[in-house]
Amino acid sequence: MGNLLYLVAVILIILWAIGYVGYNAGGLIHILLFIALIAVVLRLIQGRKV
Repeated sequence: MGNLLYLVAVILIILWAIGYVGYNAGGLIHILLFIALIAVVLRLIQGRKV
């Protein structure tokens, strides 16, 4: 489950970066970034090792 959470966070950050650089998708990109950051913070708080 932890690996899946990390994978989703990485994918969302990559999508945010692509949207920030290449496309203008409005607030959706920033919502995706916020969700990715929450996923990373939850992973750090839980302290699970890969």
